[in-house]
This record gives sequence, structure tokens and C-alpha cells, in this order.
Amino acid sequence: MRQVMLDTETTGLDPKLGHRVIEVAAVEMVNRRLTGNHFHRYLNPGREIDPGAMAVHGISNEFLLDKPKFHDIADDFLDFVKGAELVIHNAPFDVGFLNAELGLIKMEAIRHYCPEVIDTLKMAKELHPGQKNNLDALCRRYLVDNSGRTLHGALLDAELLADVYLAMTRGQESLVMELGEARQQKGSFDLTAQRAALVVLAATEDELEAHRGQLEQIDKASKGACVWKRLQAP
Repeated sequence: MRQVMLDTETTGLDPKLGHRVIEVAAVEMVNRRLTGNHFHRYLNPGREIDPGAMAVHGISNEFLLDKPKFHDIADDFLDFVKGAELVIHNAPFDVGFLNAELGLIKMEAIRHYCPEVIDTLKMAKELHPGQKNNLDALCRRYLVDNSGRTLHGALLDAELLADVYLAMTRGQESLVMELGEARQQKGSFDLTAQRAALVVLAATEDELEAHRGQLEQIDKASKGACVWKRLQAP
């Protein structure tokens, strides 16, 4: 299974108000293992960044002046994520911004390229109702080292999300996945295949006598409570 952890940084909170994506990052995972492949770009949004957003991610207007526009990187981005299951923390936010960017260049919405999207914020709220479930809180809860996260950054956050997602989904899902991998590596096996006939060795008379003696000792020590002795009685 190919999954892509995805995160964006933006000029503000609402694409309907004209806010744009200024950073996009995607980290690849195949069969619950990071491959080392990732996609990461800073983008020139063609507009000013809101001060509140700048305080969150620390990206300045000046830094983005020589960066490409979204339409310059759209094909490369879609080639990287196409067909993967997207894993996003607070997916409606990032999906909304990506759809807005794609719409501006007359391209299909992101679900056209990646039909499956997992929202880890929704998962976390179901697993930990009434608790903080932002990425920092989840890192603390699942003992993921986020000491390098002084500001939000799309690539770092996507990498942290990969570790958090693995921790959140560790259990039956991972056991099934690991079993599937083992079958691929070692060949499939059939539990219903015919087995060799078992050889039954009967106890000797001496062994039976020793067994009866052991039961007598247990029965005496337990004041007649030896269940095995009662079951063997005619």
C-alpha cells in the first residue's frame, strides 16, 4: 500500500478569501515503511502573508519572491501523489487549499488523483475524545520527538505525521500488514494443506503407574480436590 503524508503552509486561513499555498510537502510510505522519497516546494503566492499566519510558520514575503508559482510545480506534485492514499492532519484545511490552487489552473480536485484521504485529526478525536489532538499534542502522547518543531513547516510536519500515524494505527492493522509482507517475502502458505499423520506413542505400564502415583500425591495434598483423578474414575 502506498501512502503519502501531506502538509501545506498558507498565507492565511481561508482560500475563499484569496489566501494561497506557500509551501507543500509530501512524504512517501509504502507498506508502513518510509521510502525516503519526498516532494517539497516553497511557492510564491502572489500576495501578502497575513501576520497571524507568518507567526505560525515564520515564512516571510521576501523569502518567497523568487520561488515558483503553484502552476509551475503542479504537474510534478500530482505525479508524486497520484494514486496514493493521502494522510493529512486536519485534511479539510489542506484539501480545501489544494483544490483552490488546482481550480485556478483549471485542473481537477485532488480526490480525482488521490481518491482516498485519511484525516488523522478526525482519527485522533475518535481515539482521544475531549483531549488536545493537534500535532504537538499527538507527538507528546505517542512519544514522537518533535523538539525541532519551533515553528510549523510543511516537510517537518509531514515527517512527524508519518511517525504519529504509525503509532496511532499500530495494532491489528499493522499485524495484518506485516503478515501480508511476510507472505510476499517467504511465499504464501495454506493452513488447510494436508499434514503428515501424527505418530502416537502410548505410555508404558511403568509410566502409567508413575502417573497414578503423582495423582495420589496431588489428591492427598489437596484433600481430595484433584480434578484429574475424579475425571479418570470409572
